[in-house]
Amino acid sequence: MIQAEAKNINVWYGDFHALKDISMTFEPNTVTALIGPSGCGKSTFLRLFNRMNDLISNFRLEGLITVDGQNIYSKEAKIDEIRKGIGMVFQKPNPFPKSIFENVAYGLRVNGINDRKTIQETVERSLRQAALWDEVKDDLKKSAMSISGGQQQRLCIARALAVQPRLILMDEPASALDPISTAKIEELIFELKKSYTILIVTHNLQQAGRISDYTGFFYLGDMVEHDLTKKIFLNPSNERTQNYITGRFG
Repeated sequence: MIQAEAKNINVWYGDFHALKDISMTFEPNTVTALIGPSGCGKSTFLRLFNRMNDLISNFRLEGLITVDGQNIYSKEAKIDEIRKGIGMVFQKPNPFPKSIFENVAYGLRVNGINDRKTIQETVERSLRQAALWDEVKDDLKKSAMSISGGQQQRLCIARALAVQPRLILMDEPASALDPISTAKIEELIFELKKSYTILIVTHNLQQAGRISDYTGFFYLGDMVEHDLTKKIFLNPSNERTQNYITGRFG
């Protein structure tokens, strides 16, 4: 079973060919790490799955992207509906200037859910899934801006989980955090993959090795290699992958 798939993907920004003929599949309940030097196309590729690149001028896509078998770039596809079903966690925590409770409830209200009991149950479930409930359960009315950066990032993950996404995208979710908060995010990712399919961009090779089942190595818009993480790190097929993993460039 394939949860998501990219087939023969080419992306241009004006004349710049950002991604070159990339094909990857993502199975349910797996974590795929996207690694490679800065500017190699990792984040561009990740953001194809919730159509965030549409917001960039001169963006052009060729190829097929499907999530749960749906072509998300078809003329019939509704961008708002697609984004509702795909959770996105950014590099820096970006809580809304609202209470902790209202941050998590936000997506439900936007989707027209107003039943108080449903919202309360979903907020608690999402905060538990994000391993944050025990830390904030007595302070749900407190501003989300007043908690620590690591807590804010887990709150943003809870906010993404509240609408029960089909896919979770993470763009360097721990790069702005201290080592203790980073470890909590990594533990959380390991738990979340029991219920979700996760794509994560990371510059931290040790992190990719710890948390992912599969790894894709990107370089200058090419996907050089995509395989089981153990294979990529211990016995890569491509010399460029070997050189990057061992720190000879990047």
